[in-house]
Amino acid sequence: MLKYCSIGSGSSGNCHYIGYENTNILIDAGLTGKKIEDGLKNININNLNGIFITHEHSDHIKGVGILSRKYNIPIFANLKTWQAMKDKIGEIDKKNIMVFENDKTYSLGKIIIRPFSIPHDSSDAVGYSFYANNEKISIATDIGMITDNIRKNLYKSKLVIIESNYDKNMLMMGPYPYNLKKRVSSELGHLSNEDCGNFCVELVNNGTKNILLAHLSKENNFPELAYETTKSILFENDIKIDKNINLEVLPREQISEIYKL
Repeated sequence: MLKYCSIGSGSSGNCHYIGYENTNILIDAGLTGKKIEDGLKNININNLNGIFITHEHSDHIKGVGILSRKYNIPIFANLKTWQAMKDKIGEIDKKNIMVFENDKTYSLGKIIIRPFSIPHDSSDAVGYSFYANNEKISIATDIGMITDNIRKNLYKSKLVIIESNYDKNMLMMGPYPYNLKKRVSSELGHLSNEDCGNFCVELVNNGTKNILLAHLSKENNFPELAYETTKSILFENDIKIDKNINLEVLPREQISEIYKL
């Protein structure tokens, strides 16, 4: 049974758990080491086989060095991300520095892993798809726009964790300086609630049964707004919550339920 759980999701820190049989991995470790340890303890996970990094921003790597050193865990990232984050995460044992290439397929234990390129203002950001037991889970956060490569990798995923970062009106009327507003809303920034909702229609039409809205901005969004925006766009396209799709928002500070496929 392929399992997923969010340890934390939002602009202040991101960490996701994927497990299958005896293989346990994290995608990002953007919380403190203790918070991640406590989250894993709450879902009865006491060993990790690897940590996969999406990109080098602090809300995705804050605890990765600590965890790797303390528990001797390999860290997986592409070369440009390693180069960008190596001075931020402290010294890592050479045997735990694992470099992959984007858009190729790898395996760890019985989980097949495919990192795929996404547009974001970092060195070389990726999303991930995970395959086991004839099921597929995909994660794509920190995406400025939906590309054909994202479509190719997320279609036919039973469970998708997708960014719904900001509400356009809240961003434009909010406290961010103009340059930051432009960055967030650019094609290398983040995905708005509306753009997320429109893409969710595509996902449902291509086999997705569960959508979890992730990486919400603390300043420019709130959970009810993200949920209602996507729900109404789905409804306009004759897609009904609970009947055609399970739609939820991942909590910012708490761990989520465990989703099993």
